Amino acid sequence: MAESKSETLLKRKQAAVASGIANATSIFAEKASGAVITDVEGKEYLDFYAGVGVLNIGHCPPPVVKAIQQQAEKLLHSFFATVMYEPYVALAEKMNALMPGSGPKKTMFANSGAEAVENAVKIARHATKRKGIISFECAFHGRTFMTMGLTSKVKPYKHGFGPFPSELYKVPSAYCYRCHYNSSYPGCGMHCLENFERFFTAEIDADHIAAMIIEPVQGEGGFIVPPPEFLPGLKAICEKTGILFIADEVQTGFARSGKMFAIENWGVEPDIMTTAKSIAAGVPLSAVTGKTEIMDAPAAGNIGGTYGGNPLACVAALETLKYIEEQELCKQAKKIGDTTMARLKALQEKCNVIGDVRGVGAMIGIELVKDLKTKAPNKELTAKVIKLCLEQGLIVISAGIFGNVIRLLIPLVVTDEQLDHGLTILEQSILTAVEQN
Repeated sequence: MAESKSETLLKRKQAAVASGIANATSIFAEKASGAVITDVEGKEYLDFYAGVGVLNIGHCPPPVVKAIQQQAEKLLHSFFATVMYEPYVALAEKMNALMPGSGPKKTMFANSGAEAVENAVKIARHATKRKGIISFECAFHGRTFMTMGLTSKVKPYKHGFGPFPSELYKVPSAYCYRCHYNSSYPGCGMHCLENFERFFTAEIDADHIAAMIIEPVQGEGGFIVPPPEFLPGLKAICEKTGILFIADEVQTGFARSGKMFAIENWGVEPDIMTTAKSIAAGVPLSAVTGKTEIMDAPAAGNIGGTYGGNPLACVAALETLKYIEEQELCKQAKKIGDTTMARLKALQEKCNVIGDVRGVGAMIGIELVKDLKTKAPNKELTAKVIKLCLEQGLIVISAGIFGNVIRLLIPLVVTDEQLDHGLTILEQSILTAVEQN
């Protein structure tokens, strides 16, 4: 029997691609549109992971594709530090206008979320003349040298790659379902905030800390949604101590949470904000946006890079932001989230392996456990559910420091019929996995 196209491609991949590049499925995409991926065999899959949050406006949105095609005929590349071009400036203006908070802002562009975080750290250190950076347990900020140090999950991201940079400090996050202090919200007294008084005495003086960086909703860490007091509390600590507050919106940004940026759900104004993923509908681009006096601290040439703010990426981003606003995708995210949360909460009532269902807008996590009392993580069942979903044509992925969270990053252009079909597959897969377990 002749090999399928996928089998042939998989053999080629195994022979040519480094083993460190993991693959959650054996699918090879041929094309995609909206919330549907078609593989090289012609089989269609409903996409509920959106390129890990890259495709909030779906696959190959026509206005973005058209803008890229038109730009490709005019200018593919020009190192902005040598010969400038208007799309870079126009996109910086747009990002400055969108960033939460009053006062003037400025922006720089890079290629990936990790690059944005690296540059945010550089800028914060230069602006404050301090060295220390605080990040949080369950954080994911990237895979580069600096960002691995800021990231919390050891395997597969950090194991075997140390030593890591100095002057990085990690503190517990507000993971209420698995509270570091064995407390229960709301009667906990917010120990995760109270801890800073001890931390600044026992670990490092606040005067040494340049910035605190946090994802408003921790993504890879398990779609952890902090309580209402946490992020405003962190901002208050920063203001009291002269520490800069960096909101890492790489995965949470661009309408995913029901707001343009997730930090807006907590009414917090960051000093610096990092973005990437859904900024340009799949074209590699990231941004660091911040208060002008902070962003202007590094001198000319201190920040930048060869490809940062590529013309194709900039026009793609401009069209993406226009599409988000015109199609009111923040409202759509809330609608998707309300529908999904209602169905998953109903399923939780009759399914004793669902320990927690949490989310903001269309960023939703389902934490699976072996026992509701002990909350023992059920990584094996999570993998089984994902496999069953795939067999029925639905792509979902996992998250969490224990690998036991099913994360839903449904494209915001999903139709009502597609959403219903996908959620039905997910529900059935969870029930089937429990029965077979």
